[in-house]
Amino acid sequence: MKIIYKTSLFILLFCLTSTAWTQIPFNKGINLTGWFQVGSPGQIQFTRYTKHDLENIKSLGCDVIRLPIALHEMSSGAPDYTLSPLFLNFMDSVVNWAEQLHIYLILDDHSFDPSVNTSPTVETVLKKVWPQMASHYKDRSNYILYEVLNEPHGISTQSWGVIQQNVINSIRAIDTKHTIIVGGSGYNTYTELQNLPVYADTNLIYTFHFYDPFMFTHQGTTWNTPSMASLEGVPFPYDAATMPPCPSDLLGTWVESALNNYPVDGTVAKVKQLLDYAVNFKNSRNVKVFCGEFGVYIPNCDSSERVYWYQVVKDYLEEKGIPWTTWDYQGTFGLFRKGTNQMFDHDLNIPLLEVLDFNVPPQTPWSMQPDTAAVKVYSDFIERGINNSSYTAGTIDFYSGLYPNNNNYCIDWRGFSQYNSLSFDFLPDRDFSYLAANNYALDFMVRGNESDISFDARFMDTKTDNPADHPWRMGVTIDASVATWDNRWHHVHIPLSEFDERGSWDNGSWFNANGEFDWSAIDKFEFSTEYGGTSGNKIWFDNIMITNLDTAVVWQNATLGIENPAMASNLQMKILPNPVQENATISYSLFSREMVNIDIYTITGTRFCRLFSGNQEKGAHSVNWNCYGDSGIMAGKGIYICRISTMSAQESCMIVKS
Repeated sequence: MKIIYKTSLFILLFCLTSTAWTQIPFNKGINLTGWFQVGSPGQIQFTRYTKHDLENIKSLGCDVIRLPIALHEMSSGAPDYTLSPLFLNFMDSVVNWAEQLHIYLILDDHSFDPSVNTSPTVETVLKKVWPQMASHYKDRSNYILYEVLNEPHGISTQSWGVIQQNVINSIRAIDTKHTIIVGGSGYNTYTELQNLPVYADTNLIYTFHFYDPFMFTHQGTTWNTPSMASLEGVPFPYDAATMPPCPSDLLGTWVESALNNYPVDGTVAKVKQLLDYAVNFKNSRNVKVFCGEFGVYIPNCDSSERVYWYQVVKDYLEEKGIPWTTWDYQGTFGLFRKGTNQMFDHDLNIPLLEVLDFNVPPQTPWSMQPDTAAVKVYSDFIERGINNSSYTAGTIDFYSGLYPNNNNYCIDWRGFSQYNSLSFDFLPDRDFSYLAANNYALDFMVRGNESDISFDARFMDTKTDNPADHPWRMGVTIDASVATWDNRWHHVHIPLSEFDERGSWDNGSWFNANGEFDWSAIDKFEFSTEYGGTSGNKIWFDNIMITNLDTAVVWQNATLGIENPAMASNLQMKILPNPVQENATISYSLFSREMVNIDIYTITGTRFCRLFSGNQEKGAHSVNWNCYGDSGIMAGKGIYICRISTMSAQESCMIVKS
């Protein structure tokens, strides 16, 4: 009996150990897209989401967020690929929020173009950026996970598997703690999991994505070749009575073949059969497996059939013990009803939440009310409820440190051509009828480098369902008669009553103004380069708002040295020690008698404390910061900004509070 007992105990311990080894600590969540998927750190719209949004997501019952990041674009590029301090500052805030809320956060390297094959040279980039990420986050909690690369494709999984192992090794040389998420090639398809090497590292999660049947989940999408924009009404599951014919523009393509196969592919049984590739891999290798993406494009499918597809996929994943994150939270695959403003308290798709077993928060109707007070558009950050929808041939940096008029940042726009726009999309749309009727004005700071700069500032109203309606423009021209282009800041204040109607460009046609512009339904505000001769032009903006006060002040009156981007740092500021635990000494030099302000800000731009304000003589100076704020509360761990400003210069420097 002793032998039998020991054998049974061994089997029991083995089973418990095996189960624990394959257990993933989270169950279900979402992809939080469109936030860090931008072309440079200066394009991150940090205020797009806040800690409150993460609280909302957690309230649904989510315990994990997958955060797609264009990680390679967050660096300096070849050869060093040094990660931007601005990006890391923003990312630190998100990591802090996730840890405070006890929600898992997957840092997903989403440096990804579906139309460009993954090159083997990507290994060089990955082995540069991931060790930096590992070094930066190695001491953070286990709520943080690393995902090596989203959807490698056009490269064999055998080749990719070797690259992935080398990246794992580069991370593990620095961080042996955090879980790493890995996947196969073929856009992280389930069929490629079996072709991955057997990795020795046991702190891995294997991921796959699921979008089958593709004719259903991607009908209406435009990023495929050929475009499937004309495909709509494909049912799930397959129903011969409602199955649409192949659109004429897709005849003879692979799409037609896929539609011909849809009676077999568009079934619940086929969906489960395909998911079993991942299930069998999980069981045969006894590893942790996670579905990082699954979803259905909203515009061209039946809503109830879309919900049913989610139910089928989600139920089978959970039956087989596979955690998941849907693609995505907001957007064209999201959790919100079609054609809405995607507001958490008003627009959630309740049937979809229910089949995903998410909690359903109370929903109330939303109606647009007139704005009756000043509206901020940009001040260090694009304001909450406004999305960047700019179009430009050049670059836009929303966090330029080149002599902002006040606070930490200004907008730097350069390299643009005719008909480009710096565009702010109001979400939801706004009613400015009260502001227009009560002497409110567009108010902003602007600076330019060429005497012939000319652009329009304009509002665009919404396009209704009426075929005769168009997105009408109400604008004013900003040129040398409004602001002197001398590389210095100038204050512009133009009452809305002085704007004039400027027609509409809609679907490739021009429509002359006809008096139909509607101040009660404003979609966007834009600065638009309507005029030619833009070569070499550079424009900076700060403090953009709509207000009835003409009291803005040009605080920064220095002349910008265009050919010397480093000129913003001429106070020779030094901070020691940095990182700081209890006290830091901030030293700097003045080249003449100056009025000096020294402030500490949080990373989101809120002033934490003022260290000094007053006149000082030419020469070297220093102040001490004891890590306390004006409220008497000690600074928590994180990133802070020290800013010294005078009438002729300004310099900002990061302080790490450890």
